[in-house]
Amino acid sequence: MRRAILPSFLHRHARAGLPRGALITPALALALVLAGCGDNPAAHAAKARSAFAAQDFVTARMEALSALDSGKLPAADSQALLRLLARAQLQMGDGDGAQATLTRLEDAGGGGRAVNRMKAEAALLRGLPRQALSLLGQDGDADAWRLRAAAHQALGDNAQALSAFRQGMAAGDNVQLARDYARFLITAEDFAGADQVLAVMQRLDPKGLDTAMVEGALRVRQGQLDAAGAAYDRAIAAYPRRIEPLIERANLADMQSQLDRAIGLIGKAARLAPGDSRVLDLQVQFASEKGDWEKVRQLLAPHEVDLDPRTPNGLTYAEALLRLGHPEQARVIFARALLLSPQNPYSRMMLAEAQLATGDPGTALRTIRPLSDSLLAGQRELDLALRAARAAGDPSADALAARLRSGQWQQDQRLAADGQAALGRRDWAAAITAYTALLGNGSDPEVLKRLAVACTNAGRHQDAIAYADRALAQAPRDPDMLHIAGLVRLNAGQDMAAAQHLLRRAVDADPANRLFRADLARAQAR
Repeated sequence: MRRAILPSFLHRHARAGLPRGALITPALALALVLAGCGDNPAAHAAKARSAFAAQDFVTARMEALSALDSGKLPAADSQALLRLLARAQLQMGDGDGAQATLTRLEDAGGGGRAVNRMKAEAALLRGLPRQALSLLGQDGDADAWRLRAAAHQALGDNAQALSAFRQGMAAGDNVQLARDYARFLITAEDFAGADQVLAVMQRLDPKGLDTAMVEGALRVRQGQLDAAGAAYDRAIAAYPRRIEPLIERANLADMQSQLDRAIGLIGKAARLAPGDSRVLDLQVQFASEKGDWEKVRQLLAPHEVDLDPRTPNGLTYAEALLRLGHPEQARVIFARALLLSPQNPYSRMMLAEAQLATGDPGTALRTIRPLSDSLLAGQRELDLALRAARAAGDPSADALAARLRSGQWQQDQRLAADGQAALGRRDWAAAITAYTALLGNGSDPEVLKRLAVACTNAGRHQDAIAYADRALAQAPRDPDMLHIAGLVRLNAGQDMAAAQHLLRRAVDADPANRLFRADLARAQAR
């Protein structure tokens, strides 16, 4: 099944005060109007506090704004409500809105270290980690250490982030710090350490949403899927207005091949937050897995103008057009996607499918050949190349058919599968063995790149550099090859000028790639 690329730790949100990816629906617009029409600011303030306590941050924001906009609250109450509003906006990921609220709070006489920490968090959400570090100064509060860790992560310095987490845990109890630290450890696959931090969360906030969500995420990574499901179910029952546990439970159901259940869960999330981009992404993903291409088209057609063809939604929309009998439109989108991300095999394969569907088999064959000629070529790539070759009357058709029947190709497939599985479980030695055998006496840039990845993680830095340079020599303009050639030098701590140069070229070739940008930031921070 196809998986959407997970979002990074921090996001910048331009729509002030709305949830991530939210759009103003007619119902929401009406609610906003009605919320501003009340004449009892104290009632709105009470509703804001109640909603915040229930972690319904959308309602908390709306009610707080209604109370504040009345201009009838005492100064002390206004300051308290501005603090609540800023915290709600930070919880919603709205850095711009929070910054505006905090400026308003300071103008009203509010201040102090707690406000400064909120300003630092707003800076992080706005993509300004260095500003956040400057704002925190020498603040030794546990929450300040949480924010320092997040800033260091945003700058690609995991060693400093780990140090900040540890100092924060020693500074005092803080559930949000423990949550972020546990997530950091889960990403690093330190599951024993994450379990210890989860125990702290369970002591501090046993029924909290963050506690349940961290438990669910950790159990998923440990392969304890039933325990993960139980944690998410508890969160859904305790926090019926929050979509996060519904999203993760839907993802888990999909992992367990319970697609209809996943669709039902994400449908509930859609009713709570119909414009949320995370919900839309999963609606599209599940519809595509089910082969409901008309549903995919209906979901994405309103966003067609804004779709980036490189994204999972952009590519899925193009595939829906292809499957629904609109190959010319699909061809245009896939061509743009491949131009922007030439290393994306899915874009290349689907462009070839669209070219074949539009009666251009010769071009389809040229498009698919970088994949079908690879040692990693699977059944789908070779079948597509064979269909294109036969339709074009190309003499390579016989060789392609023979390769599909050969024992050598079947052996290559086993080695490729072994290598991929080893990379997935981080068994670098097994990956090196499989890919070295697959490479044999031949040469293949993608296999060389994977060998470089395995070697750099295994600490075999000179081998990693050699493999990466061979891969780059064969594909000198491929962003992935530029990236790995820079990354192995960065990991080895060697030739940092070359590492920065190569990583900068990778970013220039694929500026939307977050991993490339993060590794470049790490190299520049050295």
